Amino acid sequence: VQLVESGGGLVQPGGSLRLSCAASGFMFSSYAMSWYRQAPGKERELTAAITSIGGSTDYASSVKGRFTVSRDNAKNTVYLQMNSLKPEDTAVYYCRAATVVGGSLNVYWGQGTQVTVSS
Repeated sequence: VQLVESGGGLVQPGGSLRLSCAASGFMFSSYAMSWYRQAPGKERELTAAITSIGGSTDYASSVKGRFTVSRDNAKNTVYLQMNSLKPEDTAVYYCRAATVVGGSLNVYWGQGTQVTVSS
């Protein structure tokens, strides 16, 4: 099982980035996908989530209207489009896959990608 994030980097305030998370080794289309982020000295927090078939999304209030989560089940990939970035968006962004199998929660995490918003 692998979740590999990419697309992070350094961007100026007001700029945009698109993160990708490529999944392999499990039935991607059966898993809800989400993006979490963790800033230095802070707890990891849910940023955006999308259901297994992409019919529903949810966002943290701090990113609503600026970030968009989407998925392509044919490519086993989930995306996070981040616009109007702010310095407070600086964090390591993690991809998470989750589903319930036989009453138990299965969760996989990626290794994270650094996003730095700074002038």
